[in-house]
Amino acid sequence: MTECTSLQFVSPFAFEAMQKVDVVRLASLSDPELRLLLPCLVRMALCAPADQSQSWAQDKKLILRLLSGVEAVNSIVALLSVDFHALEQDASKEQQLRHKLGGGSGESILVSQLQHGLTLEFEHSDSPRRLRLVLSELLAIMNKVSESNGEFFFKSSELFESPVYLEEAADVLCILQAELPSLLPIVDVAEALLHVRNGAWFLCLLVANVPDSFNEVCRGLIKNGERQDEESLGGRRRTDALRFLCKMNPSQALKVRGMVVEECHLPGLGVALTLDHTKNEACEDGVSDLVCFVSGLLLGTNAKVRTWFGTFIRNGQQRKRETSSSVLWQMRRQLLLELMGILPTVRSTRIVEEADVDMEPNVSVYSGLKEEHVVKASALLRLYCALMGIAGLKPTEEEAEQLLQLMTSRPPATPAGVRFVSLSFCMLLAFSTLVSTPEQEQLMVVWLSWMIKEEAYFESTSGVSASFGEMLLLVAMYFHSNQLSAIIDLVCSTLGMKIVIKPSSLSRMKTIFTQEIFTEQVVTAHAVRVPVTSNLSANITGFLPIHCIYQLLRSRSFTKHKVSIKDWIYRQLCETSTPLHPQLLPLIDVYINSILTPASKSNPEATNQPVTEQEILNIFQGVTGGDNIRLNQRFSITAQLLVLYYILSYEEALLANTKTLAAMQRKPKSYSSSLMDQIPIKFLIRQAQGLQQELGGLHSALLRLLATNYPHLCIVDDWICEEEITGTDALLRRMLLTNNAKNHSPKQLQEAFSAVPVNHTQVMQIIEHLTLLSASELIPYAEVLTSNMSQLLNSGVPRRILQTVNKLWMVLNTVMPRRLWVMTVNALQPSIKFVRQQKYTQNDLMIDPLIVLRCDQRVHRCPPLMDITLHMLNGYLLASKAYLSAHLKETEQDRPSQNNTIGLVGQTDAPEVTREELKNALLAAQDSAAVQILLEICLPTEEEKANGVNPDSLLRNVQSVITTNTPNKGMEEGEDNLLCNLREVQCLICCLLHQMYIADPNIAKLVHFQGYPCELLPLTVAGIPSMHICLDFIPELIAQPELEKQIFAIQLLSHLCIQYALPKSLSVARLAVNVMGTLLTVLTQAKRYAFFMPTLPSLVSFCRAFPPLYEDIMSLLIQIGQVCASDVATQTRDIDPIITRLQQIKEKPSGWSQLCKDSSYKNGSRDTGSMDPDVQLCHCIERTVIEIINMSVSGI
Repeated sequence: MTECTSLQFVSPFAFEAMQKVDVVRLASLSDPELRLLLPCLVRMALCAPADQSQSWAQDKKLILRLLSGVEAVNSIVALLSVDFHALEQDASKEQQLRHKLGGGSGESILVSQLQHGLTLEFEHSDSPRRLRLVLSELLAIMNKVSESNGEFFFKSSELFESPVYLEEAADVLCILQAELPSLLPIVDVAEALLHVRNGAWFLCLLVANVPDSFNEVCRGLIKNGERQDEESLGGRRRTDALRFLCKMNPSQALKVRGMVVEECHLPGLGVALTLDHTKNEACEDGVSDLVCFVSGLLLGTNAKVRTWFGTFIRNGQQRKRETSSSVLWQMRRQLLLELMGILPTVRSTRIVEEADVDMEPNVSVYSGLKEEHVVKASALLRLYCALMGIAGLKPTEEEAEQLLQLMTSRPPATPAGVRFVSLSFCMLLAFSTLVSTPEQEQLMVVWLSWMIKEEAYFESTSGVSASFGEMLLLVAMYFHSNQLSAIIDLVCSTLGMKIVIKPSSLSRMKTIFTQEIFTEQVVTAHAVRVPVTSNLSANITGFLPIHCIYQLLRSRSFTKHKVSIKDWIYRQLCETSTPLHPQLLPLIDVYINSILTPASKSNPEATNQPVTEQEILNIFQGVTGGDNIRLNQRFSITAQLLVLYYILSYEEALLANTKTLAAMQRKPKSYSSSLMDQIPIKFLIRQAQGLQQELGGLHSALLRLLATNYPHLCIVDDWICEEEITGTDALLRRMLLTNNAKNHSPKQLQEAFSAVPVNHTQVMQIIEHLTLLSASELIPYAEVLTSNMSQLLNSGVPRRILQTVNKLWMVLNTVMPRRLWVMTVNALQPSIKFVRQQKYTQNDLMIDPLIVLRCDQRVHRCPPLMDITLHMLNGYLLASKAYLSAHLKETEQDRPSQNNTIGLVGQTDAPEVTREELKNALLAAQDSAAVQILLEICLPTEEEKANGVNPDSLLRNVQSVITTNTPNKGMEEGEDNLLCNLREVQCLICCLLHQMYIADPNIAKLVHFQGYPCELLPLTVAGIPSMHICLDFIPELIAQPELEKQIFAIQLLSHLCIQYALPKSLSVARLAVNVMGTLLTVLTQAKRYAFFMPTLPSLVSFCRAFPPLYEDIMSLLIQIGQVCASDVATQTRDIDPIITRLQQIKEKPSGWSQLCKDSSYKNGSRDTGSMDPDVQLCHCIERTVIEIINMSVSGI
């Protein structure tokens, strides 16, 4: 609004005085300034005030005195004397008339019969008519605005253009708005004034006379404004009007700017207000408000704002109207001035050539950037990146020149300086078009060379671990491997913004990096010399040496140029701490791959070297010596866990790549089993479990490797036991820990064990105190505890000592299971005089897990120690499976020689199938042998049999306790048989067998096909919950040709039917009865006797479990009796009476109920004098029938 430049506006001082009603300040105003505020002051003096205080009365007098000397006050007083109510009614009628006849109608109720133009009419009119003239003109403009649908128009009006009557028209306007606020809302009036000449001046006077309406007017104008204000005349006029308003009230300028951003309207206004505010800033060294504001718009999280302002920048460049009146031009000029103001020297790219002997020796063309300017320079660089990358700003030659000068300047060695160099480097990569001439390119190369040279100094001086040297290396590696997308991601993450970078724009930079600055050999040689990051953790952000080494390993640069990287990686793993840096695990994985896989097939020896065993042992030195020793450890738990992850991953990768390595005739060295035995794997895993949040994915990765390679360290029972040890109970026990418990040494424990035969109290007291210690604190006592276990097998040792030792062993098992198992197995060997005991190793026990069961026989009747033995047996069975699988893969490379010896065409896969089958057969034989030995242990010894212990006492005693008529006696007998060591050992063994059967049902099938003593069937069926799976293969077992297997199957089935009376059991039982009937017709006399004598009692169980089988079983029994009778028909003894009785019993069983109670039938003492097998079988049949009838009658 250039038409307003000659007019006098209300000053900020006068507006603030009006806003605060400061009469003293108002009195100090000059007459021209006071003239602009007269409408409000006159109304203030004449209208009845709401404030009746004495102070306002005094101020009012001062205002009246102030107004008394002003001549224009009289005309304003005359204006206030008009009947505004009638005026408002006429205005409302005119509004209705205009609406009825259309906005273009010339009819007017307010003003009629104009003889001259508006200006002359206004001059000759009195106050009421002046009010009507202005009101009529204003309403006409407002109506046209409402009908324009947002399209801007310019209304020519004499009243608002004549310089002679501007002040009088302004007075009328202010009085009208103040007296008719409902008819003339101030926001609508402000909107109408934008469409007339001098509208901004009228608007400022209107707001100055109603100062409380400032925010309302500004928000209304912004809300109704255009999204892009410089695109149209209306937008520019609106922006200028709001700028005038903010100049009048500068304290609210930033608030108005906030409204602009909130509404996403008038971006030019926001920039203009920021420019006005920047000019008034006193601080020159800090980051200016303009930089902060524009950066916030483009780099903020609000995508809508970012798009809106980016459109403003793009549209501003397309208009080709880059003049000083353009807000965008003013912004760019101000930014350029700020940039030039912090440049170290005003230099050009030509200085490189001109810097000759004429210059003084002490003057450097590459003078450094001042420290106080570094932060501002970084902010300017990021802003220009955002303007060019997000908003699409195309820099001018001058801007590009100055930007390149700033980017290639040399800051001081501070953290801010490191950040500035990183930003400059990334900006060069992102906007390579800034370098357009050979001189500029040479300047960039010199600056990059300076970066390489000064990188170490910057890192040591600034104290920042993530220096720009690593970024240079990383970019060089990406260029060498042609990973341009990775460079783009690196640039965007460093700059902190997502910008579009075309890979083709990096071609020149790639040539400079790969051929002039960083050749691949230079990169690898330099990377090894880069110091490792001290205490590397996730807290250290940015680009570190580890990123560079990782990329070089991926591209196989080290092996290609024969540069050893093993020592660097080892040192970096040692220098780690929590929280775990996310790049460590990928680094280890790619390092292992570079060890096993050559860089190319033509050069199979081009691999990295693995970490040596001695270096690994140094990491774990002193780990398992208890808490006091672990305090003095040299390496952190993070380093130890990472090295453990390296070893396990290396071994797994070695096995997985066996075929590939064999084809390449390479055999990398595997780590020895003795090394693995010295690493406290379980202890480290337990430490990692408590640091899961800080270790990221390391804990889960270790668990995966353990489950694959060390399944015996992942037993579920151990995890459950560990939860109990580390839970709330453990904390409570820790609170009870006394100094006495801490003072007991392993030597004292050994002395107490030595005195066990004569004194139990001392060892009991010590081991009770040891239960209060943590697992790691118990480690020094492990050897003493295990070596003295054999003494606990002597008679007279209290059960409490045994149970406490078992408890301590289980606690130690959570931190040192493998070493503990070896010591325990060696300690529990049977002591044979004059025979030296063999010391087994971990490898021996994995090859032959059954060594565990070759312990002292007394262990088999000591439940606490038997529990330990079974725990070790389960672990070594699992370890043996993993060992054999690994051994199979390790010997994979022997296959070609095997194939050659076979010499069979088309059978190259036969050896592999055979090897796998042999392994599975060995494992099955091993598991089944363990089960058979354990079942044999469940049988009572001769001494126990002499004392009346029966293997099936569990089932029989429980039934006797339930069914006996003398409960007290039954309970006593049950307790005598149940509360014994044998029964407890049987329960422990049944629990282990249950786990084994569930883990592999084929073991159960194999064991039962092998068979075991039938005396154990009541125990196994009742004590092993998973025995029901035998129902699946009993039909197959019955179909076996061996008579013994058929007998065992029927006896097993009889117990299963009692335990599991299921429909499936019924069908299998019916099958068994049918098979027995079939066998009756084919067996010889001897085999018939051998088969039916042990199986006939099973028919009673079938009838007890399934009464519907009664008819079939009775028919079978009579049929067996008839066959036997026919075989002895020629003999002198007649057994027809027996057959007759059987027929009578079948037809009338109730009549024989008294006979069933005869003791002679129950005991089978009738007619047993004959030794003839058929006669004995007939008597057995009779007893079976009578027992079935007795069972059915008692059941009724």
